[in-house]
Amino acid sequence: MKAVAVFPGKREVQILDHPEPALTAASQVKLRMLEVGVCGTDKEIVAFQYGTPPDGCDYLIIGHESLGEVVEAGSSGLREGDLVVPTVRRPCLNTECIACPAGRQDFCYTGEFTERGIKQEHGFMTEYVVEDERYLNKVPASLRPWGVLVEPLTIAEKAIEQVRDVQNRLPWKKAPGGDIGTGHQAVVLGAGPVGLLGAMALRVAGFDVWVYSRQTPGDGRAGIVSAMGAHFLDAERTPVSEITSSLGHTLDLVYEAVGASSLAFEFLKALGPNGVFIFTGVPGRKAPIEVDTDLLMRDFVLKNQIVFGTVNAPRSSFEAAVRDLSIFAGRWPDALSRILTNRIPIDRALDPLSGKVAGIKNIITL
Repeated sequence: MKAVAVFPGKREVQILDHPEPALTAASQVKLRMLEVGVCGTDKEIVAFQYGTPPDGCDYLIIGHESLGEVVEAGSSGLREGDLVVPTVRRPCLNTECIACPAGRQDFCYTGEFTERGIKQEHGFMTEYVVEDERYLNKVPASLRPWGVLVEPLTIAEKAIEQVRDVQNRLPWKKAPGGDIGTGHQAVVLGAGPVGLLGAMALRVAGFDVWVYSRQTPGDGRAGIVSAMGAHFLDAERTPVSEITSSLGHTLDLVYEAVGASSLAFEFLKALGPNGVFIFTGVPGRKAPIEVDTDLLMRDFVLKNQIVFGTVNAPRSSFEAAVRDLSIFAGRWPDALSRILTNRIPIDRALDPLSGKVAGIKNIITL
């Protein structure tokens, strides 16, 4: 079967012929992969910045944002034709880790976890995959056009779950019966897929949302933001130093989804009392930046602020992503569809992976 793989030792990326897998345990499920999203992580792996093949193999099949269809189910509760999204991270086996045995490998203490398509486990950019049922999340057939977005959406869902937890520490004003964001303002940094999906999730959670990003003529990002009832701030026209005066208030929440540390730390200065700042991006190695650490430390203490980073996601976040994706499809189907810029056959997968195809979210079809 066809698969897209990197050979780190040879620094090569190939579309190769990989053996088709078969079920070897009753709990396993065989999937026909339908779509696989291309994200920044995939591009960094094909640029050989990281990515580790399974033990005993000299290549790694990439791809971790996926949508598959069950073709063989063993004795699991899934049935042929069901749509599913697999989780990415697999637990470590270290007995010292308390997170992985509890099903929270997203909080693994040892770093000895594996990740499909990233670290020591083949990924999903191939025609067939075998996976254990416990790592599969069922997706309604009605979400077939957008199901491949479940996995990137989990980033926002996990972040919002943590916001709910940490903000229980204090009285946050909200309308009776409202969600955690009711009556609060959030700024999303970046209008890529993680930023736009995060903005949608924050809107569903009740926040008044502003998306801060550069505006490229014709790419439609500002229109997507407007369609979801959020506000677009053009980064070229609105300096960070003027952000609170432009909005007329300090910020209750900042959701960083751009991977630019200098921009993020500028926005930290605008975070208001009892505010939350969420890091989701991983910046590349660049020259050091100048940061007013005294100002930030004073604000953290005197304004009771919370700053946290988040990566990977547990099953609860996948379930929340499926739920919210259904809400997005009902409220903003056109905006949701416009996030999916191009669907590209696997034979041409190297084009979007190498950055030759522009767009918000490119999808490999199988």
